[in-house]
Amino acid sequence: MDQPKIAVFALGGTIATQPGQSAGLIPTLTGEALVRTVPQLAELARLEVATFRQLPGPDLAFADLEALAAAIENAASEGADGIVVTQGTDTIEETAFVLDRIVASDIPVIVTGAMRSPVAPGADGPANLLAAVRVAASPAARGLGTLVVFDDDIHAARFVTKAHTSRPSAFRSRPSGPLGFVVEQRVRMVAHVNRLPPIGRCAAPQRHRVALVTLGLDDDGALIELAANQGYAGIVIEGYGGGHVSGVAAQAVSRVSPNIPVVIASRTGAGEVLSCTYGFPGSEIDLGKRGAIRAGWLDGIKARILLTLLLRHEANDIARHFALWGGGTAA
Repeated sequence: MDQPKIAVFALGGTIATQPGQSAGLIPTLTGEALVRTVPQLAELARLEVATFRQLPGPDLAFADLEALAAAIENAASEGADGIVVTQGTDTIEETAFVLDRIVASDIPVIVTGAMRSPVAPGADGPANLLAAVRVAASPAARGLGTLVVFDDDIHAARFVTKAHTSRPSAFRSRPSGPLGFVVEQRVRMVAHVNRLPPIGRCAAPQRHRVALVTLGLDDDGALIELAANQGYAGIVIEGYGGGHVSGVAAQAVSRVSPNIPVVIASRTGAGEVLSCTYGFPGSEIDLGKRGAIRAGWLDGIKARILLTLLLRHEANDIARHFALWGGGTAA
């Protein structure tokens, strides 16, 4: 039987690092070099490898990922059965969510990386790459959108988050847990997600900045207006509890929301922004009357990704898109 065809796009990150001339690690290994460290890959698939970027995770930008999405679509049109992306773990959850929202193909798109460099004892990059290719080649992963494969767990892009600074088991899925795992060279899917329709992309995305503002005790919301005055095209506020702000910060929302979209998420990292429970100034009911959009169960990081993509690709009715995630403007 013919082997599946898997396209591998290397973006850099810890998985590709080597000691630099000065202190510290820098991403210099090519995608081809990464693949050569895992000879078992030849038994799984025919690989087409591209060194797409050589950057630390924090240096990736929306333009990089939109170009990557176009390359993925091209690979799919040329017969790729699956995609693997290797990159820095600092922004894996963001890359995965971006690709999940703008790649239209239903072939598996898998993002992975490493917490330990290739020169560290117990380097995890080869095992993660092997598991990622195994999942990308599996029919069970088709139609699930973008997935993150790490430490033999299989995470949906909509749930995954980096939950530890240094452990090889750094990634978690909230609130669902992983969709599956890799064991004894087999892909086991134990849960399923219904893929939401991707955002329609425009040919030339417009550069738009979206601020992420996390509120704390006695916060007056000054950063909300500062962001608007500095030319940000949208703001995501990580509010308290069920999606609340102080009364004075609510006044800042009133002043900003007529001009740019303001999305309310929760800083708790779990649960859904409330819609119709509390009525005090700064509550979810009050903020809705002031024009704010609820993020639903998306955390602030993913809400910022979604809002940025909607603005960059000139999507209509931003509230409707957030309603797909349990948010929007209506109770």
